[in-house]
Amino acid sequence: MSRSLKAHALLVLTTVIWGATFVVIKNALADISPLLFNAVRMSLAALVLGVVFHREIPRLTANSLASGMLVGGLLFLGNELQTTGLKYGMPSKSAFLTGMAVVLVPVFLTLFWRRKINRWSAFGALGAFLGLYLLTVPASAGSGLNLRSINHGDLLTLGAAIVFAFHIIVMGHAAQRHHWQQITVVQVAFTAALMGLAAPLIEKPYVVWSPRVIWGIGITGFLSLALAFSVQAWAQQFIPPTHTALIFTLEPVFAWLTSFIFLGERLGARAGLGALCILAGLLVSEEKGSTESMAVSPDHAAVPASPTHEPAVVKTEEI
Repeated sequence: MSRSLKAHALLVLTTVIWGATFVVIKNALADISPLLFNAVRMSLAALVLGVVFHREIPRLTANSLASGMLVGGLLFLGNELQTTGLKYGMPSKSAFLTGMAVVLVPVFLTLFWRRKINRWSAFGALGAFLGLYLLTVPASAGSGLNLRSINHGDLLTLGAAIVFAFHIIVMGHAAQRHHWQQITVVQVAFTAALMGLAAPLIEKPYVVWSPRVIWGIGITGFLSLALAFSVQAWAQQFIPPTHTALIFTLEPVFAWLTSFIFLGERLGARAGLGALCILAGLLVSEEKGSTESMAVSPDHAAVPASPTHEPAVVKTEEI
């Protein structure tokens, strides 16, 4: 098997893990508060990454440390919104809403960084927003947008998608200027510290050390965070960014499949159509859009900088 084919296969497997993570977290949140769960699993990931990339830690500079902390701050906020939203919503819907960050990236680059957006990116964003409406606003809401009809978890998850879009852009700039290993270790460690501080301040932490909690921490901390960081970084040496992005757009599909298989979750015709619109928007934006970006989830790491002048925006992680 060639290294390119192996890299594609490993990225698909990683995407399966990321998609299944939504169900694992949903089950775990029945026995542990969201912020405490995030703090424990992110601390585990930071410990693992610290061991794997221990040679990079002494080489940290003030600038790389500051960049990593900025990226980590965004990762912290996005994860907290996403995990709390998942507590009140469906795993498959959460995955599709989080994927909105992919089409928001070129929009934000246009609005705040004055980058041009072509018609394909615009079509992708329009399709995704149409899907967002169908997915989150019940048919009973009528023709007008009644915010009270939107699920509380949906709003939190949409907020997470917005934060993750900014995280992708900032991560791209940081990856151009510093070693990706350093940014990865610092952002995860700083995120873990913020989560540990925030948990007792924002919520009343509780935990029942049930098998699903332990399983959830192990899966998300080791596999979908630490291991996935290394797999993505290695694989992207042999795969063009556009190929990687298209692979990552499969994440919400795998999330829906695992939700359907293990939870019996059904989106319904309207929500299913909305999910398809979002997925179509993601594919159009990534395949035809002029700005290359990696799909988002609070569990993905940065990769080496792109040789172009565009930010090497990448998928970083979520959940």
